[in-house]
Amino acid sequence: MIPRCLLILLLATPAQAADRPNVLFIVVDDLRTSVGIFGDKLAITPNIDTLCSRGTVFANAHCQIAICNPSRASVMTGMRPDTLRVWGLKKHFRDEKLDVVTLPQWFKQNGYHTHSIGKIYHGSGKPSTDPPSWSDKPEFDHCEKIEQYMLPENRTGGKAAGSESAECQDNDHLDGKAADAAIRKLRQFKKGNRPFFLAVGFRKPHMPFSAPAKYWAMHDRAKLAKPANPHMPEGAPSLAGHDWREARGYTDIPNKGPMSGEKIAELRHGYYAATSFMDAQLGRVLGELRQLGLNENTVISLYSDHGFHVGEHNLWGKLTNYDTGTKVPLLFVSPSQKTKGQVIRQAVELLDIYPTLTDLCGLKKPEGLEGVSLAPLLDNSGPVKNFAFSQFPRPVSYNFTKSSPQKMGYSIRDDKYRYTQWVDFRNGEVLAEEFYDYAGNIPELKNRVDDPRHTRVIEKLKRRLEGLVGDRTKTKKRR
Repeated sequence: MIPRCLLILLLATPAQAADRPNVLFIVVDDLRTSVGIFGDKLAITPNIDTLCSRGTVFANAHCQIAICNPSRASVMTGMRPDTLRVWGLKKHFRDEKLDVVTLPQWFKQNGYHTHSIGKIYHGSGKPSTDPPSWSDKPEFDHCEKIEQYMLPENRTGGKAAGSESAECQDNDHLDGKAADAAIRKLRQFKKGNRPFFLAVGFRKPHMPFSAPAKYWAMHDRAKLAKPANPHMPEGAPSLAGHDWREARGYTDIPNKGPMSGEKIAELRHGYYAATSFMDAQLGRVLGELRQLGLNENTVISLYSDHGFHVGEHNLWGKLTNYDTGTKVPLLFVSPSQKTKGQVIRQAVELLDIYPTLTDLCGLKKPEGLEGVSLAPLLDNSGPVKNFAFSQFPRPVSYNFTKSSPQKMGYSIRDDKYRYTQWVDFRNGEVLAEEFYDYAGNIPELKNRVDDPRHTRVIEKLKRRLEGLVGDRTKTKKRR
């Protein structure tokens, strides 16, 4: 009996594979929607903006969980964090799902040459690698903290300053090296006769906000100094916030208590500088793709694993179910699409990337995917999804290898509203609820879960959320 994976390889003949489009799969670390085309007038991201004009932008896309490893595992397997039982940084998805077929692995089984450059899975430890996904050895898939700094005083081997401006070249940094490697690989692929799936992962703007000085000089710190909504929403449960665990490990950030206004301004400046630096490296890769004449037969996708608070809601880092934590850039460019530059504002999920790319490349979808294809929306055909389901555990922990979370926040977002339940993960008891109305593009200022004007909408979202979660939240209710 021929094994299933071998049978797939045999069916994907060279002639069939050669007719399929290539894939350039771009992943960005900690990039929230601080991008020009997403409406942030302070952002300087010309390459992402230009790329969006060539394809379809999903302006209301949300991650499944706002932390690196489980978010990326969800995207790459097409499964939700609870299905994978991956909620922290230490656990590999194959510990629970040994035989799962990842997104690049599926393309590899269908005749593609798959290659990884930079941070595609988690960036360190066991979860950073997945040999079945790739045709050859990944490049720059693992890094240590020392590699993210340029200045000698910060190269201590651990977390040092939360941001850094250094007089250096782009390719002194890891993202510059990743762009160089991607350019070399594209030139190799140009000479080949197989379609490729090239995954390129940029580490900025992840902390530390380290970038060459010229990218800092592009931004006016005075305009970036203050977050738009620096307070937790009125009436929000304490479970919704956190203690800035990620940020407080840096040596110039206090272990407890508030930061000074000067430090807030510096870090926000650093986030935008690091974003512009990353955008420039993306532009180099896209320029090479165009120069080699590969544009016309390459599907491009770009996503960020989650957002990032830089002072919004008095929070620093990700780890939330608020828009700043879950909402991310997502876009697709397909040679076959007829409509270009359109913006989709209905809610979608990163879980939808896997089935979308298989559709855009004419592949069948493997069983078990929990997202839906967004490919019909690239040409305004087919139904609209309009929901995204996110979650985050409490208390915050980076290690769930031997235990499950104590509490979990489950959140559902559509084009107008967000409803969140915080539950006891052991018995499903509802501990707290949140509801936010985004009419007029207003951020989460007040928890309106007890506002009778929203009762009907809340009940509708609650039913959909509980249907996604299952029986876990259908026990004892708070109200």
